[in-house]
Amino acid sequence: MRLQGKTAIITGSSRGIGRAIAIEFAREGCNILINYSSNYEAARQTEEELKKFGVRTYLCKADVSKYDEAKSMVEQAIVFFGKVDILVNNAGITNPALLAKMSVEQWHSVLDVDLNGTFNCTHASLNHMISNNQGRIINISSLYGQTGAFGQCNYAAAKWGVIGFTKSLALEAARNNILVNAIAPGAVETDLIKSVREDFLQRYIEANPLKRLAKPEEVAKAALFLATDATYTTGEVISVNGGQHV
Repeated sequence: MRLQGKTAIITGSSRGIGRAIAIEFAREGCNILINYSSNYEAARQTEEELKKFGVRTYLCKADVSKYDEAKSMVEQAIVFFGKVDILVNNAGITNPALLAKMSVEQWHSVLDVDLNGTFNCTHASLNHMISNNQGRIINISSLYGQTGAFGQCNYAAAKWGVIGFTKSLALEAARNNILVNAIAPGAVETDLIKSVREDFLQRYIEANPLKRLAKPEEVAKAALFLATDATYTTGEVISVNGGQHV
């Protein structure tokens, strides 16, 4: 098992892509801090699934957009597991609107979780990884962080920011054997996709070379690669979008 004895914090791991990554990592022997913001029952169900693989788990309610809660989450992981080897910044929301009609609250709600949350959790984890002279940080961006999207100025701005953050931190952290990479999924079969208008979603599928949405497990496979076999890869963005970006 390629992650035997490792510990990962996976934000937003009670469902969707985060849950799929948690399962993929646990299958390889990784201990997991399961982070959720409100849905305890979904987090508990994820924990039950992970325990089938015989790994240690820890449930942690934390709003990653709040630095104090992100910092506390990391501290709890270190106390419970003794270390943090992998951080997956997956937690994200969308709140679409045309910019002319977008409220200030809509703008900040997405930036606070998707971009500031990535900073908060990484900043809280980084010195621990530096002291251990090793670590993997995997940031979940988006196809729309590469192309932009109609009605998604807030989300696209946040996910573009995640990519820039990833590349810059990769340069800073390499000296401490910390690899920092991003994954840019296209549309994925998760609860988040339910907020996308049906006509937009249908046009996306029609334009996609593979003519379908991604499954969460397909994104999780990319995360597993970055956490295990990608020993000479840092500052990169892996596109998991069925060729949509091409």
